[in-house]
Amino acid sequence: MKLKHIYKEGKNEKVLLLLHGTGGTENDLLPLAGMIDPEASVLSVRGNVSENGMPRFFKRLREGVFDEEDLIERTKELYEFLDEAAAHYGFRREQIVAAGYSNGANIAGSLLFHYEKSLLGALLFHPMVPRRGVDLPDQTGVPVFIGAGENDPICPPSETHDLKSLLRAAGAHVTDYWERMGHQLTEQEVRAAGEFYKTQF
Repeated sequence: MKLKHIYKEGKNEKVLLLLHGTGGTENDLLPLAGMIDPEASVLSVRGNVSENGMPRFFKRLREGVFDEEDLIERTKELYEFLDEAAAHYGFRREQIVAAGYSNGANIAGSLLFHYEKSLLGALLFHPMVPRRGVDLPDQTGVPVFIGAGENDPICPPSETHDLKSLLRAAGAHVTDYWERMGHQLTEQEVRAAGEFYKTQF
């Protein structure tokens, strides 16, 4: 398997796919798993693109401007990795719920933008719209939580509103949660995502 990762087998069928932000590693979001579903298996992945030594999941041209060609290729790579990981570790592929922050949330969102039934659901913390002007696959009934900052300098509120609208138009069940802590991922935000998770899964 191409992507560096950590896998921890859990006690129920769910698999939390953890996807870090720029400069993070596969260890960064491990505490989130315990707050969201301590019984779930954990698959925490490290992005294999390096930007000035900082791991990312795909390239960007500058802050807020994605390299779309690389995004498409890396999304395909992650999608195929999930198939391989399910076969290797023996979990059910259709039970994966992504939890991603910033760059990790963007690649998780990109899975939803490019592949039908790629995820059982997603918890996206401070995501942007992965691509514009594309037709999304059918995501009917897929639960998606979006954590956002009213004063987020990297991901302005308009991005959150647009992403919510696009996912809802594809049939997803989307809930947004707002704070005023900039681009920071807060404990309250994670707890809100955990409550959403409990009601949906």
